[in-house]
Amino acid sequence: MENFRSPGALAALLVSLCAGLGIDLWTKQIAFSQLVISVTMHPDGGIGLAARPPVRFIEGFVHFEATVNQGAVFGIGQGRRTLFVAVSLAAVVFLLWLFAHSGRQRFYQVILGMLLAGVLGNLYDRLALGYVRDMIHMLFFGRDVFPWIFNVADVLLCTGVFLMLLHSVFSRPAHASAATATGGATPDG
Repeated sequence: MENFRSPGALAALLVSLCAGLGIDLWTKQIAFSQLVISVTMHPDGGIGLAARPPVRFIEGFVHFEATVNQGAVFGIGQGRRTLFVAVSLAAVVFLLWLFAHSGRQRFYQVILGMLLAGVLGNLYDRLALGYVRDMIHMLFFGRDVFPWIFNVADVLLCTGVFLMLLHSVFSRPAHASAATATGGATPDG
């Protein structure tokens, strides 16, 4: 729990969290105010979306196209809002636990902030709207190599997971650093 009292640890976490969450919610607001005519909830729980044509930001590579997602990544599990809210809340608790036990690993704490921003950005949408707002459509020379439409929170989550994997491969555990500093002897033997 020492990290919750450490200015350096809190700054690393909160700066990346606030920046990521702010950018995610801001881009969703702008995209949907410009691209969406109306969103209607159907009695069966489905959603009707009347949207304007996509904006070709970088023709053939990046288009902005509004869509809504009631599922998880890649649209899996449509309509299971309660499950995804519960999983998101569990992820928040787990990420805060990782932060509490992250020591002085500032880069790792920035990664945790990115992951929290991604989780909280999509959790906000699920709680406030009943669906997640997506708007970024990546193409490769006009071809749907990656057909899913996503948002900044998804980018933060994917990038954060990738960086966490790299961090786990290339960083030395705390006990290995202590052994190196003491000439090979560790406190437990």
